[in-house]
Amino acid sequence: MSSAPSDFCPRYHHAVELVGRRWAGAIVRALLAGPRRFNELRGAIPDISDRMLAERLRELELEGVLTRTVLPETPVRVEYALTPKGHALETAVLAIAAWAEHWVGLEDVRRRAEEKGRSPAGMASPAPEPAGRG
Repeated sequence: MSSAPSDFCPRYHHAVELVGRRWAGAIVRALLAGPRRFNELRGAIPDISDRMLAERLRELELEGVLTRTVLPETPVRVEYALTPKGHALETAVLAIAAWAEHWVGLEDVRRRAEEKGRSPAGMASPAPEPAGRG
């Protein structure tokens, strides 16, 4: 007999789809360290485009996971920060990070990135073999 719930839970499904969306988990993880500006987030999340970052920030703001604060300075500054709802994801995000450290091999990450024709995020590409050996 399975211990898994037998009924479909729409709230669980919505939560998994929200946090599991491409880049959303990475944004939440980056904001766990504290408020960040757009460029700081872009620098903290390898390979994310400006368009995708802006889109995910809007979605997470609409869901109440983060806030966007415009600071009236010259030039104007915009900061993003997790709300209490967003901070409540910390345990889940850290659990996924621990799971990944244990179960996701670096070789698998490299292979998948190479299949997609790009370098793995945050990883140095292996050095090319020197020419003329032998």
